[in-house]
Amino acid sequence: MAWNEPGGNSNNQDPWGGKRRNNGDRKGPPDLDEAFRKLQESLNGLFGGGKKRGDDGGGPGKSGGFGGLLGIGLVVLAAVWLYSAVYVVDEQEQAVVLRFGKYYETVGPGLNIYFPPIDRKYMENVTRERAYTKQGQMLTEDENIVEVPLTVQYRISNLQDFVLSVDQPEISLQHATDSALRHVVGSTAMDQVLTEGRELMASEIKERLQRFMDTYRTGITVTQVNVQSAAAPREVQEAFDDVIRAREDEQRSRNQAETYANGVVPEARGQAQRILEDANGYRDETVSRAKGEADRFTKLVAEYRKAPEVTRQRLYLDTMQEVFSSTSKVLVTGNKNGQNNLLYLPLDKMVESGRSTSTPMSSAAAVSNEANTRAAADPQQQARTRESR
Repeated sequence: MAWNEPGGNSNNQDPWGGKRRNNGDRKGPPDLDEAFRKLQESLNGLFGGGKKRGDDGGGPGKSGGFGGLLGIGLVVLAAVWLYSAVYVVDEQEQAVVLRFGKYYETVGPGLNIYFPPIDRKYMENVTRERAYTKQGQMLTEDENIVEVPLTVQYRISNLQDFVLSVDQPEISLQHATDSALRHVVGSTAMDQVLTEGRELMASEIKERLQRFMDTYRTGITVTQVNVQSAAAPREVQEAFDDVIRAREDEQRSRNQAETYANGVVPEARGQAQRILEDANGYRDETVSRAKGEADRFTKLVAEYRKAPEVTRQRLYLDTMQEVFSSTSKVLVTGNKNGQNNLLYLPLDKMVESGRSTSTPMSSAAAVSNEANTRAAADPQQQARTRESR
């Protein structure tokens, strides 16, 4: 049976399932109207509002209700202001506070407070590395168009200059990057831009860009500039590829030529040095032998003047010994007077040696014949020979 049906026990049941007791208490949710009324009475008492009671104990007066609402509004405004005035600066951040539009202070990490609306604060992360990428078509020194992409990494080094000196400093950084990039690419040849010149270009762009930032007082420090692989425009990409292949072929041929030169030139220099050393050795040997022969002849002249015959005989014997020491011929004298000299020829040895060379044998025979003739014609020589025997 519903709680409000006729004949039902409506005094003992309600929509919330509670049962009224004899003393008028019941279970269920509190009365919201009564709660708001008690809160309003408390606020009226707090802010000096009073009640106007009639004979029947009427509700609060109009002046008390207005004062309570005004107090609530002031409390809410104070809470909102305090919530917005107190702020926390992280370890990686800094905050710049302006008072009446003029720089007041730079705040470090921690809990801080400022006074809006007379104060304004600007809080930024000053340790985080920021980056942006740019790409555009540039004209090189040799009047070729290339597309050069690059990435610029930077951070905020002076928050006061970053906030106050330049309006939109990051936009100024992008414009300055474009200017520095065009200046460096415009003073570099195309092959350097496309191949090994990117590192040098990045260094020059960073230096020029940082000089711009310092001049503008943007409070930005450029930490790194990376120039990526440049390429030709799509319309002329095939022609550029042909040029690159031709340049690679040229470099390969040059390397091969240098390799060949490195192998041939040192060898030729070594041969030339060896020839020079041989020539110097031959010169020193010839000069030394000539000096020795000259000294020997000088000493021999002195001895010849003392004993001409003995010296002449000694020279003759030394010459004959030197000549016949390299031949197989044997000279045999027939008698004591030196007549009828017998020349013994070992034919077997002469045949063997003749196979290798015949010229030394013939020259030796001629010398021996001449020596025999000279010995036969000189009686004194024959006598000295017999005495020596």
